[in-house]
Amino acid sequence: MGMCMKAKERLRKLAEEVFEQFENGENPYIEIPIRSLRNVRFDPEKGLIMMGGEKMKRYFLNVSHAKKFMQTLMVASFVKKLLDEKVTVDMRDLFYSLKIPIPGTKDNVFNEQNESDPIVEDLEVTLDLLREEMNLKADKKGAMVGDMVIVDGGDEIDLRRQGTGGWSIPSKVEQDVIQFKEHTAKFVLFVEKAAVWERLNEDKFWKKMDCLIVTGKGQPSRGIRRLLHRMRYELGLPVIVFTDADPWGYYIYSVVKQGSINLAFLSQKLGVPDAKFVGLTTQDMHKFDIPKSLGIKLTQQDIKRAQELLKYEWFKTKEWQEEINHMLKEGIKFEQQVLSNKSIRFVSETYLPTKLEQKDFLP
Repeated sequence: MGMCMKAKERLRKLAEEVFEQFENGENPYIEIPIRSLRNVRFDPEKGLIMMGGEKMKRYFLNVSHAKKFMQTLMVASFVKKLLDEKVTVDMRDLFYSLKIPIPGTKDNVFNEQNESDPIVEDLEVTLDLLREEMNLKADKKGAMVGDMVIVDGGDEIDLRRQGTGGWSIPSKVEQDVIQFKEHTAKFVLFVEKAAVWERLNEDKFWKKMDCLIVTGKGQPSRGIRRLLHRMRYELGLPVIVFTDADPWGYYIYSVVKQGSINLAFLSQKLGVPDAKFVGLTTQDMHKFDIPKSLGIKLTQQDIKRAQELLKYEWFKTKEWQEEINHMLKEGIKFEQQVLSNKSIRFVSETYLPTKLEQKDFLP
């Protein structure tokens, strides 16, 4: 079943269930998995942050539920229209399309986008669909380069010939939009900083190392995480992550690997549990003779975040405990660009090749 048909079928089933409740004289409701922290757990066997089994019922004949019940069905109806018309819109479009008066009142279906966004997430978790599968998208973010040919919306694109900016990764990367045609890559390298990605691209690192290089320009978008997931499980390509040596970079790695608490309901579609962390680490300052003076002093916010990471179940391996405690002991963090102090091409000619060859990874 195609992505569009799957989404339509699940929307139809939801509508039929609500209609049947009306016909039977029941108080109609929509059963929605709870997305709060209390219903989130780490599954060590799957290596993913997962949602638990708790659910709530959103009733029509309930003063505190009625508006959200109506909003949920209005969004579902809007999504059905998008799928029927084969149109893709962003979340802002959806908000404005449904910022319409509720008959007989002075209120609107939605007054602010912070009302409509959570309803979309409710539908995602209820229907077990990505919003991208419902023809809803976010802004483009990130780029990819390497020896691969893809088909994007029917157009064949050679990722070796995309200039200095690479292929711009769309928010919707499902199989009905993006197909992998051919490649020679042995692994995927995800790079936090766009500037470092640009250095690796200019130096043709992807060609020398037979890899694909992706940047999220900071925290990776859902589209990027979904693309990494697809390349791991459809192409069998290992995913290796390269970030700053700070609590925020380490968290970016954990989001790629285990998923995030906020989107725990999507971890099985976005996470890459066997991803590896190549660096940067604060212990690299010893391995590569990086002067401590090039580090940046940890702020109180950095220290607090690092202490939080130490308590996360997925950071409790011996290697990660040692690295985070080492960072706290030294009281410093390093940006990826610190490697430029050795030489401009040190990252592409020495640092990454050495760590990749030695498989010097954190789990």
